[in-house]
Amino acid sequence: QVQLVESGGGLVQAGDSLTLSCAASGRTFSNYAMGWFRQAPGKEREFVTRITWSGGSSYYADSVKGRFTISRDNAKNTVYLQMNSLKAEDTAVYYCAADQTYSDLTQARRRYIEVWGQGTLVTVSS
Repeated sequence: QVQLVESGGGLVQAGDSLTLSCAASGRTFSNYAMGWFRQAPGKEREFVTRITWSGGSSYYADSVKGRFTISRDNAKNTVYLQMNSLKAEDTAVYYCAADQTYSDLTQARRRYIEVWGQGTLVTVSS
């Protein structure tokens, strides 16, 4: 099983860009589909995006489509979340997730996700 460590969070202004990274330990990273979720204060954790083990396919929540891009580098055991045109409502703790079943990386099935990172805080000031 992999272990995940997120980084790259911080305080930015609305309209800015930020890139999050999620580094995975273990030699089986390429076996896992990866995803990003976020949790705002007082709200439940919500799906943001996911990517297949090969990086060939990805899917986004409507709220971030066209602004966020997920990518992965299997040689570096890292998945990225490029966030552009940030809005105040993007403020949340962002969690990296890994699962060998791509379809588990969804809002409805998040309870089945195998591995979670510890989260990194993104604060967008308006």
